[in-house]
Amino acid sequence: MARQNIFGTVFGVDAGMMQIAVFPNMSKRRAGEIVDRIFSYYQNKNVRLVMPATEARHFRKDEFGLPCVERVHIDMALSIGGDGTLLGVCRRFREQGIPVCGINLGTLGFLADIEPKELELRLGKILIGEYFVENRLLLSGYIRNELGEKFLGNAINDVVISKGVSARMITMSVFINDTHLMDYKADGIIVSSPTGSTAYSLSAGGPILNPTIRALLLTPICAHTFQMRPLVVSEDDEVKIKIITARDLVLTLDGQESFKVQPTDEIIVRKSRKTAQIVKFADKNYYEVLKAKMWS
Repeated sequence: MARQNIFGTVFGVDAGMMQIAVFPNMSKRRAGEIVDRIFSYYQNKNVRLVMPATEARHFRKDEFGLPCVERVHIDMALSIGGDGTLLGVCRRFREQGIPVCGINLGTLGFLADIEPKELELRLGKILIGEYFVENRLLLSGYIRNELGEKFLGNAINDVVISKGVSARMITMSVFINDTHLMDYKADGIIVSSPTGSTAYSLSAGGPILNPTIRALLLTPICAHTFQMRPLVVSEDDEVKIKIITARDLVLTLDGQESFKVQPTDEIIVRKSRKTAQIVKFADKNYYEVLKAKMWS
């Protein structure tokens, strides 16, 4: 059958043909090699590959480039890079519910499930459907002030409130479901999903959570009190941060999108109605991956 996209281009898509979008990180040294291996493997198979136009030109795949990949039908997205690349692709497709599979060219790579040495093996498993999709909790970040409540965006790992260029600590109040928990001084606070427990929160002394745990994690950044410890709360709880004294504050989503915060703003973090869909393979155990990445 033929499928027409919003730009008027007709792709010949046979019944049962899989359409995969490829998102390479152009700054990664081996990205071009991985792109070529993907295109070589799926050549003459029942798969159509597409790429964002800029990346397609960069890797000399111009004929596969589209100006807006998110607005055409695809069955899966492949990210090529580290976990940061995968996070960005997941946020791009959060509304469409497209599963994202990561090819790891980074360092740790907790989310990206394919290593370069096993690329063709995993591409074959994708082709025959030997994979599963994990629905990971998404966080939604909001600013509330006298103008009302404004949605800023979603995060898979964490929503972070931190100092900008100022060296002064932040004095803040933490509320859970409108219950005032405590006031304290720190360099900031991380509200993390279980997926993000191995990211910034871990560096700040937070615990590691299995990503299937239905929870939110609050981790202070260099708290100036022994009373404020990392706190695990229900995924259905609402976290509210009120700033008592500070200036030049920044709210960051997954370390990739940043917003200035005024001292009079309240920061709200809730579970999103959407989830991030991440492709995994049955022969990879979470705890084995954790051991390999952290302690081997």
